[in-house]
Amino acid sequence: MTDEGDKDVDRGAGDEVDRDVSDQIEYGIDDRPPLGESTVLGIQHYLTMVGANIAVPLILASAMEMPADVTAQFIGTFFVVSGIATLAQTTFGNRYPIVQGAPFSMLAPALAIIAVVTAGGVGGAGTDWQAALLQLQGAIIVAAAVQVAMGYFGLVGKLQRFLSPVVIAPTIALIGLALFDAPQITTVDQSWWLLGLTLVLIVLFSQYLDLKHKAFRLYPVILAIAIAWVAAASLSITDVLGSEHPGHVPLGEVTDTSLLLPIYPFQWGTPEITTAFIIGMFAGVLASIVESIGDYYAVANMTGSGAPSEKRINHGIGMEGVMNVFSGIMGTGGSTSYSENVGAIGLTGVASRYVVQIGAAVMLVVGFIGYFGQLIATIPDPIVGGLFIAMFAQIVAVGISNLKHVDLDSSRNVFVIGFALFVGLAIPEYMANFGSTLEFRDAVALEATLAPLLEADAVAGTVVAASLEAAMQAFVDTVFIIGSTGMAVGGLAALVLDNTIPGSREERGLAEWDRLTEDDAEFETFWERWAGSDADTDRRN
Repeated sequence: MTDEGDKDVDRGAGDEVDRDVSDQIEYGIDDRPPLGESTVLGIQHYLTMVGANIAVPLILASAMEMPADVTAQFIGTFFVVSGIATLAQTTFGNRYPIVQGAPFSMLAPALAIIAVVTAGGVGGAGTDWQAALLQLQGAIIVAAAVQVAMGYFGLVGKLQRFLSPVVIAPTIALIGLALFDAPQITTVDQSWWLLGLTLVLIVLFSQYLDLKHKAFRLYPVILAIAIAWVAAASLSITDVLGSEHPGHVPLGEVTDTSLLLPIYPFQWGTPEITTAFIIGMFAGVLASIVESIGDYYAVANMTGSGAPSEKRINHGIGMEGVMNVFSGIMGTGGSTSYSENVGAIGLTGVASRYVVQIGAAVMLVVGFIGYFGQLIATIPDPIVGGLFIAMFAQIVAVGISNLKHVDLDSSRNVFVIGFALFVGLAIPEYMANFGSTLEFRDAVALEATLAPLLEADAVAGTVVAASLEAAMQAFVDTVFIIGSTGMAVGGLAALVLDNTIPGSREERGLAEWDRLTEDDAEFETFWERWAGSDADTDRRN
């Protein structure tokens, strides 16, 4: 069985395909560093996304008014699901070294579901946190099942023929730009010295001292977080940083939970299914798909690999759907590719699939340990903010670098790229004025608009009226959810404009990109590799 890394080299030699493997990559996708080193590097990959993987369950738990003891188990479940989803994606899915975790793109519909259930219940199912979570689980499971079909039946991969560097560049850039106003960065009571310390250390280790010692090149994130955390913890113990200070480290809370957490499928009960919630959640799934495709291209670009083939994209999205279903069964808020981890590849030069798998295995185990989740939760927001600035700046630059294949003297290209970036920032900023889909419905006066139709004699009180109202609510909710996701707005705008405004393939960068895109034959699924291994064994026997 020939691995993918070897095949890329062979194709490059035989077909004169020039894939610029970055000299900044210390470990490529197929490299396997020593186990001890891989363990530390894997944990570092996970530390880059810890802010998001804890923020999402905390936001959901707060909205549901979940008890503190249950919240610890809720957070642990997110880490267990993340570990299993990452192992599944890197083994059976697209095999890119991308960590899977809780998606922000599905947070808006999740909060809308929680708001509706806790406000008045659905069908007499109750209004407590458990009723809301069961409705959330049901919506995720069904919406994700559609994602599975879209991936494995090849519907998503068909989009590849419409994706040029003019579309991908602003989409990837907006993944990074979307977090420029993250609360960990722009909060009013920010601890700038702690954020600055974290950021300076990351830049110092990864950019200035990387040639001085291998440790600085490989471990800039984990070193920076450790030093900043120890500094903040020391000042917290000595009461220099009080409990109200944003840099305070509440060490006393580490043991405020059970040592071992009972995490298992359907631990909160049997999921409930409500059609309106499924439609809203599917909008979040669509936004997640757009973001994930951008992540695939970003990883390929960073590692000097060919742009992902249609076959690889299909298997990646299909496996994300399977793991989304699994997340619903386990009782979390979904699963998707993590852009933070993509940024970590650029900072550390570590793109090894094996490293990410080792990190996933570690997270899977420690997710059952209550003290671990509580310890990770003590990392102050300013440290996470410094980490965000370094990582997401890297992703923005990776997106822009795709433009090297494009004719930037072309006015149509300049317009499409600029327009996509602008609307990708402006429209989500407008949507941020509304706290939920319910507020957005009120803003567009949905009830007043539908009233004349629903109250008409021929329609009032009929199935048609109920169906019409549900359809319009789903449409408005979809607009809100997609509109709240910058990379979805910018990516869709670029996709439409780039494929409708006249332009040659050379001008759009497609001719060059076609030369660099991997063939479907270069990506072997798990089953193809397994079957090939069996065939090799049979031939030897």
